[in-house]
Amino acid sequence: MSGAREKKRAKKMRNQPASVTLPAEAGSFPGGGSRACPPPGDVHSEQQYRQQKFSNQSSGPSYRKDQCFPRGQNRGARGRGRGGWQGGCQSVSEEMPKYITASTFAQARAAEIKAMLKAVAQKSSNSLVFQTLPRHMRRRAMSHNIKRLPRRLQEIARKEKKEQSKTKCRKARRRHINLVAEFNRRQRKNIWLETHIWHAKRFHMVKKWGYCLGNRPTEKSYRACYRAMTKHCLLQDLSYYCCLELTGKESELLKQLTRICSIDTGLTFEEACCLSGRFEGSLNLYQADRYPEAMLGPVTFIWKPRDGSENRQLWIWTHPALKQDILRELKAIFQCSEPEEIYIPEPVTTSVQEEKQVDVVLSLGKKRKKDDKEGEKAVPVKKIIGDGTRDPFQSYSWISQTTGIVISDRTMEILRYRLIGPLSHSVLTETLKAASLQTEVADSETELNNWWVENCKDSEKVSLHQRQSAIFELLEGISSPSEMPPGTILGLTVGDPRVNLPKKKTQAMPDFEKYQDNDKVRQLYLEGVPIDCAHSFIWDQDICKNVTENKISEQDLNHMRAQLLVPGSHLDLGPCESKIPILLVQQPGKMAGEDRPGWGSGWDIYLPKGWGMAFWIPFIYRGVRVGGLQEALKHSEYQRTPYTPNDFPDCQAGMQFAKELETSLLEKFKRRPPAKRANYVKLGTLSPFVCPWGQLTKNWEGRMKTSGEFVRPSPPHPARCTTEGYSFCDAKAEVVKEASPETDEVEDTMEITSTEGALKTEDVTGTQDFGERDEIMTSDFIVLRSEKLLMQLSAWCYPTAGKDRRVRLVSRLGQKEMTEEVFLPILMSYPRALVWVNLSLLRKGNPELHAMICIPTEDDLLHLSKDRLFCGPQEPKHHDIFKHKVQKLKEEKKKKKKSNTKALEGDLPSVPDKETTEEHEDLILGLWSDALPDVTSHCSRTLLGYVTRGDFSLAAGCGEALGFVSLTGLLYMLHNQPADKKGLVLLRTPASLQYRFARLNIEV
Repeated sequence: MSGAREKKRAKKMRNQPASVTLPAEAGSFPGGGSRACPPPGDVHSEQQYRQQKFSNQSSGPSYRKDQCFPRGQNRGARGRGRGGWQGGCQSVSEEMPKYITASTFAQARAAEIKAMLKAVAQKSSNSLVFQTLPRHMRRRAMSHNIKRLPRRLQEIARKEKKEQSKTKCRKARRRHINLVAEFNRRQRKNIWLETHIWHAKRFHMVKKWGYCLGNRPTEKSYRACYRAMTKHCLLQDLSYYCCLELTGKESELLKQLTRICSIDTGLTFEEACCLSGRFEGSLNLYQADRYPEAMLGPVTFIWKPRDGSENRQLWIWTHPALKQDILRELKAIFQCSEPEEIYIPEPVTTSVQEEKQVDVVLSLGKKRKKDDKEGEKAVPVKKIIGDGTRDPFQSYSWISQTTGIVISDRTMEILRYRLIGPLSHSVLTETLKAASLQTEVADSETELNNWWVENCKDSEKVSLHQRQSAIFELLEGISSPSEMPPGTILGLTVGDPRVNLPKKKTQAMPDFEKYQDNDKVRQLYLEGVPIDCAHSFIWDQDICKNVTENKISEQDLNHMRAQLLVPGSHLDLGPCESKIPILLVQQPGKMAGEDRPGWGSGWDIYLPKGWGMAFWIPFIYRGVRVGGLQEALKHSEYQRTPYTPNDFPDCQAGMQFAKELETSLLEKFKRRPPAKRANYVKLGTLSPFVCPWGQLTKNWEGRMKTSGEFVRPSPPHPARCTTEGYSFCDAKAEVVKEASPETDEVEDTMEITSTEGALKTEDVTGTQDFGERDEIMTSDFIVLRSEKLLMQLSAWCYPTAGKDRRVRLVSRLGQKEMTEEVFLPILMSYPRALVWVNLSLLRKGNPELHAMICIPTEDDLLHLSKDRLFCGPQEPKHHDIFKHKVQKLKEEKKKKKKSNTKALEGDLPSVPDKETTEEHEDLILGLWSDALPDVTSHCSRTLLGYVTRGDFSLAAGCGEALGFVSLTGLLYMLHNQPADKKGLVLLRTPASLQYRFARLNIEV
């Protein structure tokens, strides 16, 4: 065979499987024969073939991938000459097998035949039929006219045309009616807020709690958002919060609501200032008569001011993750039943004019109308807002047959925006203007402002509106929202904010001329808003529906602006201007603690549905910065308050969040290469992805039962290193020298042995899956929320002597000293309780999620007192007791792979070792795979709790962390610490051995 033929043949064989051999050219072998390869199943012929292959050095051409020649053989010895192939195989008959087994031969060829048929049937490219033709046969009309194709290809082209998706062109897709239909379709699984389109263009969106929400801005704005909260104004859309409305007699409502809250935790529904409707209240809900267990979650509530009627209205605002649990409990205590007929809400348009425009579009030239199944009965597409986003087959109103109390779900019916920052007053007063009085109906055909005209005929309501407007104007003379009484409520009726839209974006600045210390502003400081001024028409559902349906469209407003004689001048709509009832609720900001009082204060604005973007854009034009979920998280972090549902581990939503977080962190850990993963076993981190609260409280309870009393343990032996500590159960830390197999360096590792079952290498038994630690998630523990006890603990956390002693507040002067007679009853009442704490690092360091809060030893405190720059001790490396098991598992997998390969070659079935596979199924190098030991005594420093949120604080200028600690462990630490070192703890991140000193505080 010549060189050209050889290249041609190699090109043919380029994409062929390794087991396929094409016949050689005629005459390559004597007698015109060809070499044959024995089938894989024929053992006798295969052995004979291999012997002949290695014995005959001048064999003929073979194109199998496994063809090889002995080392040291040159091209000439292989039979390649100047004129082509020379010699060849002289004994072809000796290589040919005498017989083959039909079944094994067919089985070996079946896979190749299947691959060949699949390759023939499947298109090799994404090109269409007419694109496969030669260029000289192609015609431009072939893409849309099938008859231009050759007849043999027309049938295939018809099938391709049917398979093509019937997508419209972009111009058709961007038409308003098609856009609305597409947006409605995309909201079926995750509800969109009214500001969704605005957020989707500027934010990273996430799907949470059944909504599509903005997580964080796409631009770099971390510090800018903090500056806005501190010096300017930050805007957030909280419309995803759920509103549950309760209507009924006040006595019946309070009778049952007192069962799901406790006065021990603070406010209740019976609080006088909140019951009148002047102030907004916040509290924690529990299952009926089960306090302090069975936590449901935090809520805020607003009572409608009394109007002379016996029935009262109550709004309970809750996080969407807590809604179902709270709604289920409310229906249970009020004995509400499901309605017999479910009301299916119709999609509501934002205005009557918009609906008319859609009808006109559909009625114009029917030739352009898209043909559908319903034809003339086609319903115009409407924008889904408010109750239209609900599942039509679920009820949202329940009534009690015994008491007559009605529970209504008004989620997405009331929009909620939040302004945070000292310039919130300026933004509000510049954007919103009190509605003007109106005594005549603008348009008799529509119901625009009919409700406002009727109310303006009542002199009392007109007087009330004037007083509300006067108080609203006084807000401009207040420097910060924190100067108002916490939770102040102000009702108001405003005009259309789109009319006062400035030409360009401007920064809302305060008017210093109005900052005069007059009597009215001083009275507003001290007394707050009067009761009657807290009334708003937003409580009336009929008025809200009227306002939503009669909103003037953006198109009509722009058309009116275009007809102005002086472009850009003020647009006066007169009686046609919409009147919108709103509710302003003051947010007090940071109230607990001594530093930065009132930081993060602002206002919440409640609006009727359909008016979201009409208020959003004017706020943007006043220079506010918009934040998402991450900014809300940082806002609560700087306030040092728990964030829902992350920081509520004792409620169902908090447990579900912890499970999801553990799953995501574990998947992220597995995606990293094994060489780049942190070995948490060697670092002494038992649970890097989830906080085992139940295990922590259980271990501390066991330690107290074992000891029986608070006894200061004996100091560690002086011969030991300073990094070794002691534990309450006399756990001993032994430093073990371990040689690293990678570097052959001797490392100090630590092995903990304890009387409470801390594990040695050979004593570890049992396995536990990382995603199925149900005991950790459902353990019987509570979070201490009693204000009286928290104030007592807060006073004990402060040092009472030394240079770090702080001036005690008046509220702490009456607290008792820390003695066993005082704190032992607390331990007996709450053996498994957690306490919410905040920590500030003394030196450098940046706390992270799931960092460990530990108790410092006496040596650590002594070292710190001698050296003020001492950062903290280090944890000795631990011994990885799972390393040999992981290596054994790898070896078993390799052996199993080899055995499977041999079984395939020898046609022998392989039997997997199920017991070995199940035993090592959960082994991951670097993670603790067995049941958790005693978490408190696993390391050299006794574990006290975990951090749920931590980062460098721009407000404090140092690393700050928030988390929970065991109440038993906290009392044990405070009881044994010296007076000048009270509240000092150690922080260690999961992927580090370095401890950092921090100050522990409890703010109430």
